[in-house]
Amino acid sequence: MLLNYQQTLNYLFEKLPMFQNIGKFALTKDLTNTIKLLEFIGNPHLHTKWIHIGGTNGKGSTSSMVAAALTANGYKTGLYTSPHLVDFRERVRIDGEMITEQFVIDFTNKIAPAIDEFSPSFFEITLAMAFEYFKICKIDIGVIEVGLGGRLDSTNVITPIISAITSIGLDHTDILGNTIEEIALEKAGILKSNIPYVLGEMPKNANQVIYNYGESVNASYITNLPTPSDWVVNASLKGSYQKSNINLAFNILQIIKGLNVPLNEQKNLNGISNVNEYSGLRGRWEIINNHPLTICDTGHNYDGVQFIVEQLKTYNCEKMHIVWGMVKDKDVTAILELLPENAIYYVCKPSVVRGQESAIMTAMLDNQGFDAVDCENASDAFKMASRACKSNELIFIGGSTFVVADFLKLFYDVVGKNWTC
Repeated sequence: MLLNYQQTLNYLFEKLPMFQNIGKFALTKDLTNTIKLLEFIGNPHLHTKWIHIGGTNGKGSTSSMVAAALTANGYKTGLYTSPHLVDFRERVRIDGEMITEQFVIDFTNKIAPAIDEFSPSFFEITLAMAFEYFKICKIDIGVIEVGLGGRLDSTNVITPIISAITSIGLDHTDILGNTIEEIALEKAGILKSNIPYVLGEMPKNANQVIYNYGESVNASYITNLPTPSDWVVNASLKGSYQKSNINLAFNILQIIKGLNVPLNEQKNLNGISNVNEYSGLRGRWEIINNHPLTICDTGHNYDGVQFIVEQLKTYNCEKMHIVWGMVKDKDVTAILELLPENAIYYVCKPSVVRGQESAIMTAMLDNQGFDAVDCENASDAFKMASRACKSNELIFIGGSTFVVADFLKLFYDVVGKNWTC
């Protein structure tokens, strides 16, 4: 019997296979465990309106924008995303409020027999927890972010009112395939018969693969409308790479207006303008300080880092101080070729098992001709960057979602702020 929240977290993190720690070995090859686990708790995912959002990059931002707009319209809105940055409970929210600690404790105790019986993964348990919480709290509608891929992702047990795929890029190639076409086909697996779907910006060959799959299952492709200018101007998620996500969120909301979800355009805009407050999203081109300018972003694959570097180029500064770390299963060589040269890199290991050792990453940067410093952890890296950064320079924290998570934990401790959602 688990008695407190920390004991429960320790149990979940240590007992269950967790992708962020061990990578693909935590994944199951079909939906059997998810289905069995949901049957064990009475199939709480049935009979709810769902919006299902997948893609290589941008799915967390798009999911959060859509959820924020629905909350602003007065709907009790569930939001399921992964991974978390600071608190496990970030994964499961209703109108921006995290799932309660007591529910996490009670649910984990409840499904302990199922864990012993068929050993579900960490992600499968978390998803089941979200569905149960959303059912008990009687949400009006839920936004579900795909974890990885689509076809075999645990979230693919839902029948949504709309599906969306944000982007397609080369990421998790050891799991999803080595080509854009293979990855697109896996992502397309969330499309359902007679369910409308929309697509974000992606390569033409990926778009065609998804369209062909949609036709094969009789899903309904909807062409995107242009984004209103006031959405682009007022959206709270900054960074030029968000424009495609904003457009996709706008189109999702336009479509569901005709699916028995009445929406007010001004309230939609209010939600998009206050995404962090309404959804709790963090780590997307988040400006932490202005003096010195300090930015963090969770972009962690080739396309994500490419967007980040392009955005960094828009800042007129003599030198950048970059707190950097990556996990082992990324295409490190290709990503390092994207990085700016006018920077000092303060290298740390992300605090997950998959994290690349800082000494190895530092050596790789050195070999590419970068100025790199091997640091003990994100705390030391940030402190060193802060001491070196001048008024006309900036600090950027990234390379991995988990480096950003390590930094945010440090930042809120250092400045005495509480993590709020």
